[in-house]
This record gives sequence, structure tokens and C-alpha cells, in this order.
Amino acid sequence: MAHVVAMIYKIFRDAEWAELRDNGQTAGAPIDLADGFIHFSTAQQVRETADKYFADIPNLWLAAFDEVELGAALKWEPSRGAALFPHLFRVLKLSEMTWCVPLPLTATGHDFPSDLA
Repeated sequence: MAHVVAMIYKIFRDAEWAELRDNGQTAGAPIDLADGFIHFSTAQQVRETADKYFADIPNLWLAAFDEVELGAALKWEPSRGAALFPHLFRVLKLSEMTWCVPLPLTATGHDFPSDLA
């Protein structure tokens, strides 16, 4: 099944973002290490991911990656509700990131960029 997704997203806690920024790469968050791959979401999935796993966590970061640049180690696999999610089976490099912005926590949840696509 072909995917027409250009950008995929990773939510980082502050310490996880600092590790990637300072070391130039990361093997991921504890859940990524436990599962054996780095979890990503599409633009349509990332808000639900934030609500489900990061609901009350402040100081988050939203990073965008071009799925094509991640290469063959990126696999699309069934996850929540049988939807296909992008999973990276190798370390993630800072040089592969397109952009990263703060993901502020508001009274109604995290405030995502309005132009997420």
C-alpha cells in the first residue's frame, strides 16, 4: 500500500529533545527502546498521540521529519485502531529533522501549529 505522506512527527519530552539536540542522534524515548523502534505519527494522528500519551506533560517539542529521508528503516505498521503508523528501526539523527517547535500545554491540551500537514 503506497503512502502519500510527506511529513511525519515525533513528540519529545524536554530531556529527550535535549539528548537529540546535544548528541546529534537518539535511540528514542523509553517506550521506543522497549518496543525496539522509534514511534512517529502522521499529521492526522499526532494530536491523538499527544492526548493519549502526553496529556498533562508540559515542555514538549514537536519535530517534523520527511519520511522519504528516513529511508528503508521506516516501516508502516498497524497500531492504534489498526491504523498504519510510521516506525523507525534505527537511531534517529538530528540532521534528518526538518524542523522542531515547542508544543505548549494549554487549558484545552497541547497547542499544535495550525499548518500541520
